[in-house]
This record gives sequence, C-alpha cells and structure tokens, in this order.
Amino acid sequence: MPPSPSAPPPNPIPPDGGWGWVVVGASFISIGFSYAFPKAITVFFKDIQQIFNTTYSEIAWISSIMLAVMYAGGPISSILVNNYGSRPVVILGGLLCCVAMILASFSTSVIQLYLTVGFLGGLGLAFNLQPALTIIGKYFYRKRPMANGLAMTGSPVFLSTLAPFNQYLFNTYGWKGSFLILGGIFLHACVGGSLMRPVDLKEHTSQSKNTIAAKEDSGIKKASKASTIGKINKYLDFTLFKHRGFLIYLSGNVIMFLGFFAPVIFLAPYAKDRGVSEYYAAALLSVMAFVDMFARPIGGLIANSKLVRPRIQYFFSLAVMFNGVCHLLCPLADSYTALVVYAIFFGYGFGSVSSVLFETLMDLVGAARFSSAVGLVTIVECAPVLLGPPLAGKLVDITGDYKYMYLASGAIVVTASIWLLIGNAINYRLLAKERKKEKGRRKRSASPSKETEPLSKSKHEELSVEVSKVHSIPSEKGREKERESNI
Repeated sequence: MPPSPSAPPPNPIPPDGGWGWVVVGASFISIGFSYAFPKAITVFFKDIQQIFNTTYSEIAWISSIMLAVMYAGGPISSILVNNYGSRPVVILGGLLCCVAMILASFSTSVIQLYLTVGFLGGLGLAFNLQPALTIIGKYFYRKRPMANGLAMTGSPVFLSTLAPFNQYLFNTYGWKGSFLILGGIFLHACVGGSLMRPVDLKEHTSQSKNTIAAKEDSGIKKASKASTIGKINKYLDFTLFKHRGFLIYLSGNVIMFLGFFAPVIFLAPYAKDRGVSEYYAAALLSVMAFVDMFARPIGGLIANSKLVRPRIQYFFSLAVMFNGVCHLLCPLADSYTALVVYAIFFGYGFGSVSSVLFETLMDLVGAARFSSAVGLVTIVECAPVLLGPPLAGKLVDITGDYKYMYLASGAIVVTASIWLLIGNAINYRLLAKERKKEKGRRKRSASPSKETEPLSKSKHEELSVEVSKVHSIPSEKGREKERESNI
C-alpha cells in the first residue's frame, strides 16, 4: 500500500528552522537561476533569429533543449546528491553554467547555441535545481510547504530582474558581450551552494545512532550481494513506479508540461509581433514575475494551512486548471493593457502551480524517497518539456498567428488538470478504505473475537466428554465382574 499523504515525520525529525532558513536563501538563488534563466534568455530570441536567419521553431529549441536537459539531468543529480550531498553538486552546477555562457559567446551558428546554452547550460541548471529541492526536505517538515514556497520565489524574483537586465545588456554590449557577463553572474550559484550545509544529527540520542548504524551496515551487506539492477535501484528507487499516487502525479505532469512553458517563452516575441516595443515587451515578463513573486509564498502559506494540507493534491489540480484557463483567454487580449492583465493572471496561476509543484510530490512519497522521485520525474518529463516549445513554434510558423498556440497550450493544461482531479479523488478514496482496513486488522489482532470463545469452550467440553466416556467403560466392566463373583 502506498504511503498516505501527510505521512508522519521522518526519524530523525528535521530541525524546522535555525540554519535551515539560510539554506532556504541558498535554494532561493539556485532555483531562481534554474527556472528564470531559460525564460529570461528569450529576450535575445527575436534578434538572434534575425542574425542567424532562423524560424520560430528553430530558435525555440534553445530554451527547449535547456529545459529538457535540466529535467533529464535529474537522475544524475540525484545520484550525486545521494553520494556527496547538495553542496558540491550545486557548486559544480554553477561552474558548468558559467563555462556554458562563456563558450556560447563565441558561437557562430544556432547549432553551437544548442550545444552550449542548451546542453551544457541545462546540465548545470539540473545540478542547481534538484539539490536545492532535496535539502529543504531534510531541514523542514512542519513548515516545509512554506519553506518550499519561499525558495520557489527565487524564480519570479530572478525573472523580473533578468528580463529587463538582459534587454539592457543586449542594447549596450550585444548578445555576445551579454553572454559573457551572464556567465560571470552564474558564479553566484556557487556562493549559494557553499551555504547548503548538511543537517547536523549530533543532537539525537545514541540509541537512534546505533539503530541507524545497524541499518547502514545491513544495507552495505545487502548492496554488496545485490546485482547491477539492485545497485541502480539503490540510487534511484524504481519501486516508485508501483506507487499509485506517484503514477497519477507523473502522468498528469507529462500532459501539463506539453503546454506549460511555451506561453512563457513566446510572451515577449508575441508582444513584439503585436507592435509592442522591446522594453515594454520585456516588461510583460517582469509584470508576470512580479505577481509570481507574491503568488508563490502565498501559495505556500495556503498549502500549509490545516484545511488544505491534508488535501494538497486538489489545490495543485485547481491551480493547474486556473493556469490553463488563462491561456485560453489570452487571444482576447488585443492591446498592451490587455496583455498586462493577462500577464498578471498568468503570473498568479504560474506561481500557484510552482509553489506546490514539488511539495505535492514530497507529500506523496515522503522526504526519504523524494530525491529518487525527483530524478525519475524529471527524466520522464524531459520529453514533453523538450517537444512542447518547438511544437508551439511550429504551430506559429504554420498558422502565422500566436493565438492558436495559446489556445492549444491552454487546452492541454486544462486536460491535465482534469486528469489530476479525477486521479487524486480516486487515490484519496482508496487510501481512506485502506486505512479503515488497517484499523480493523489492528483491532482484531489486539482483542480476541467473541466467536473464538464458544469454540474453545466446546472443544474443552468435547474433550471432557471423551475423557468421561473412557473412564466410564472400565467401571462398567468392573461391575460385571463383581456380579459374576457374587453369583
């Protein structure tokens, strides 16, 4: 049976504060770079498209490859985090991003941008994202939704500053000089990684240490005897594919991510195509990010409330639906003011989804299996993340209008929300039935039933009757002998 949502706290219990708030700040930086940069770099797309004479679909592959590699690198990042911890992995990710942007500044074709910004930069972002999410679960339990919401706020904060900043860099230094400067800025991720100190477990009793040591010794012995598949399963828990809640979450996200990132990537180009100036087009991303900045901590507070946290999967499903409805209404925006209104609602919906995107996964599988779960989820989700924006760009190339792309993205996201709502409703009902069965089994095992008592008594009575019969037989024979002797 899969573990129920809002499972009991792990042993040892996380500190829920202290240095954990510094770790939240470090995760704020890492998550900010990971999610904001693939969106903020779209400011350069319109001009790079003209420089290299490419189509909308071809230029969209840059962000698409970057996001896909960021997700596909999840299992590699999970293995490194399980072996070495979050701190060295995040520092390595910052260095990779820096090298990627420096090499990209010397690119002479779009294919070279695919390899540098897309592949190498995406791998660096993968090493920034997953460790930052994992270490929050080790420092927090009761305040975990709020901590995740604050850390996820890094994405809109960085996006609101990077989008206009990138436009300023492009107008001042060109796209090559801008990439060199952005490479140096990525080194701040190394500073954030250095603050991710491992959790100190010295406060716990020696008894718990002995049990943990015994478990580790037994785990080492089992691992030495295990096969290659068993060793792989040690780093990535493939038994999660038998977990009902995990499968519902994964399938819903695969549908959602086909239309999740395309509206953000094409927002600035869409505004420029409508005749909006460069800075005002970049300002739409800033407006969206500014609203997103407040939506994420608010979403974390709502998810942490007593009413919502036991049913947090419903909150996630409704947030996804709100996001899709915004995209369906986007074609009605026929002026810059209307686009600003769309950016406001889109920012709130995007922030609500992002605030609980990984909290819902941790709620399903628990903090102990979260690292493996993130790795498996990201490797599966990399396919829709990779294909979504280029397919949206191809739709724009064919129709010559962005509104069909927004309609298609909205329909896909709404479909994903309906799937998640139905799946989570079934999962919650099945979990409630399984809990009732477990309680019934415990009661039966704890107290003997009434049916066993008369059965036991009847057995004793049958034995006493048989014994009396056995004793009665020799007594009758003895009486006959006495009668014969008297005669």
